[in-house]
Amino acid sequence: MKLANILLIEDNEGDILLTREAFEESKVKTVIDVARNGQEALDYLYKRGDFTEVKKPDLILLDINIPIFDGHEVLSKIKSDPKLKKIPVIVLTTSSNEKDIEKAYENHTNSYVRKPLNMEDFLKAILKIEEFWLQLTTLTK
Repeated sequence: MKLANILLIEDNEGDILLTREAFEESKVKTVIDVARNGQEALDYLYKRGDFTEVKKPDLILLDINIPIFDGHEVLSKIKSDPKLKKIPVIVLTTSSNEKDIEKAYENHTNSYVRKPLNMEDFLKAILKIEEFWLQLTTLTK
């Protein structure tokens, strides 16, 4: 099985740690890069600044509540760019606000997942994302 490159766009250190832990338990070998705000995420995706040598991610996990540019702005830019729009973007957030959910799907998120509040459920959710998006689904390059 090939190596999967994941871009985690998240500013919460605890969630970053939990996500990394969950993927360590997965069946797929992964490299997880982290962008801690919307500007870093866009710099990464457009290979600007410190990110000129990064690989295009196979999957993006995106929190809505991030600084500088929020997740909706980042998602809109990704899905409106012909070079990026095929990358699956999973919104992974604590927000259950109907407006956030609707806006994410209007901006063509591939999935909207609410972060479970307890650690065990969070780890299970990440493993289910990994199973579906990195094992079952055939992704394009």
